[in-house]
Amino acid sequence: MAKSKSNGKTPQRRDPVGTRQRLLTAARREFGRSGLSGARVDEIAARAGVNKQLVYHYFGDKDALYLAVLEWVYEEIRTQERKLNLEGLPPERAIRKLIEASFDHMSSHPDFIVLLNDENRSGARHVRGSKRLEAMHSPLVSMVSRILSEGVRAGTFRKGVDPVHLYISIAGLSYFFFSNTSTLSAIFGKDLSSAVARRARRKHVVDLVLQALRP
Repeated sequence: MAKSKSNGKTPQRRDPVGTRQRLLTAARREFGRSGLSGARVDEIAARAGVNKQLVYHYFGDKDALYLAVLEWVYEEIRTQERKLNLEGLPPERAIRKLIEASFDHMSSHPDFIVLLNDENRSGARHVRGSKRLEAMHSPLVSMVSRILSEGVRAGTFRKGVDPVHLYISIAGLSYFFFSNTSTLSAIFGKDLSSAVARRARRKHVVDLVLQALRP
């Protein structure tokens, strides 16, 4: 039990795991709102309710904190994909679930789009330096490759589809829609942010990709 100070106040227990997570959560919001260049360490610390020096204690500097946030948002989508348990499903069903999960994740995580846009503007300098991110994607490509091979053997999919290009296409068809919803809505004169428009787009992406894979 924590001892009381002479002034009667009970000191807070140290919680490095909780403090680090609060900083990551605050940083994710700040980077999502202002980007790396506009984000302020003071604001991140204030959002987390901790001393500014703890940012440097746990992460080193703002760039390292930004990379930790990027690794977090990528890990979220990789974890979601692993939970789909695609291996063992019929190939077409597996790809359908992967497309739907990718679309739904971007729909429910708009900060993922913002953070990726910001990182691309900087030439992916943080992502390039992360061994952790590289390791996350390798099993994914292998899994998609196996699903494609099973589909070819079953006569469900055509031969010659590159797993990396397929995944890029799946992500891109959803990513462009969400990163450009405002301009696309203005150009075509319809509210593409509505639930009805999102359901229609989701179905279109699924149908388009599956049709492209058929023999």
